[in-house]
Amino acid sequence: MRKNSEIKLIGTPPSPYVNRVQFVLNLKSIEYEYIEENLACKSELLLTSNPVYKKVPVLLHANKPPIPESLIIIEYLDEIYPDIHPILPSNPLGRANNHFWANYIDTKP
Repeated sequence: MRKNSEIKLIGTPPSPYVNRVQFVLNLKSIEYEYIEENLACKSELLLTSNPVYKKVPVLLHANKPPIPESLIIIEYLDEIYPDIHPILPSNPLGRANNHFWANYIDTKP
């Protein structure tokens, strides 16, 4: 993690959703700046970066629009760095299967 990086991650330490994004960033050796968010008093940066859900994680990549939601961030990172420790299968059926199970884990009661 370093300041002034092209990639920034807004998050909170105890969040498993933030942790899964950090795992992928570290696995792929992507340098990033971690911006710790206080969810009890949400920052203007978080509120403008994720105005719909107002939650972490949010990935900021240079001057591109913010990317919220851990699974979407992971897919994005896998697509922009496809040759470094691929996370998702390259075939559509395998990707669909991964999406199904990731969604199941996130939404199971």
